[in-house]
Amino acid sequence: MARARVTMADVARSAGVSPTTASFVLSGRTDMRISDAARRRVQDAARALGYRPNVTARSLRTKSTQTLGLVSDTITTTPYAGEVIRGALEAARARGHLLFITETGGDRAAESGLVNALLDRQVDAVLYAAMFTRHVTPPPELDGRRVVLLNCLAPGFDAPSVVPDEIEAGRTAARVLLGAGHTRGIWSIGGRRALPPTPEGLFAGNERVRGLRDTLRAAGTGLDGVVECAWEAEAGHREVRALLADGRRPRALVCATDRVSFGAYQALAEAGLRVPHDVSVVSFDDQDFASWMRPPLTTLALPHSELGRVAVELILEGGRLDATVHRVPMPLRVRDSVSPPHENG
Repeated sequence: MARARVTMADVARSAGVSPTTASFVLSGRTDMRISDAARRRVQDAARALGYRPNVTARSLRTKSTQTLGLVSDTITTTPYAGEVIRGALEAARARGHLLFITETGGDRAAESGLVNALLDRQVDAVLYAAMFTRHVTPPPELDGRRVVLLNCLAPGFDAPSVVPDEIEAGRTAARVLLGAGHTRGIWSIGGRRALPPTPEGLFAGNERVRGLRDTLRAAGTGLDGVVECAWEAEAGHREVRALLADGRRPRALVCATDRVSFGAYQALAEAGLRVPHDVSVVSFDDQDFASWMRPPLTTLALPHSELGRVAVELILEGGRLDATVHRVPMPLRVRDSVSPPHENG
């Protein structure tokens, strides 16, 4: 037999106070004079009886359900970007909110249905998220709603975006090489976009190369070349091997992803070149294998968890949300793949 729900009246009766007093204490309100002893009696009675507030009734009073909805394409099914979910969940929980998580698989019809399902449940706001940083078109159901775009941008849509700071990451990669003394023989492997074009490469690649070039130019140098290729280990291996076969000897490589770096390591080793003694390597992503490469790879980490946290905190701050782009820093993981250039290299 189901246990009867403990009511506010039950708590008030057990504590020997009025229902109004019990309500004020349990809702955290302080605009009524209540003695410390009475507060303690109410709190002790609530714990002893197992009282749980009626969320539905409270939402009718406050016009807030203390819930958020997250709609993504494929984030939940990936091992790395899933950290976005963890960051969002932790931030929501810290603010006393529940987070409903849905995934569309990239199906626009399914997306509209899921958004409507969240709105039917009266979520306070929606996080519209993408697996890769890219430009998106949010469904019309979100027009005029409280929305934050997570890891994506939508020009013309009146909502803030939270994205990795890919431009600054490119600048940081350049500063790492310049700080080690590299001023020539610097190549970008992977370049401005993955080939064939993918959502992963369209935004990140352009911004990283832009930051890289700007910083090198300011230091009076530049890239010796940009190699466009798929952002996979096989492509990194193939393109670096071809570069060496053509007699174009790099002193430093800036690889689009850790996977590309993995392939580049193999090509360099096959040519009898050592990382970092002969060729320094800097990368992006900080996938789990980067620290296990030999030597361990210096890379800029995608701030997955921080993206989710910042998006939730932004949406719960209150006030109007405008179409501002919030760029989250990509932490540098300094390891052993960069050293000063050697004159005999």
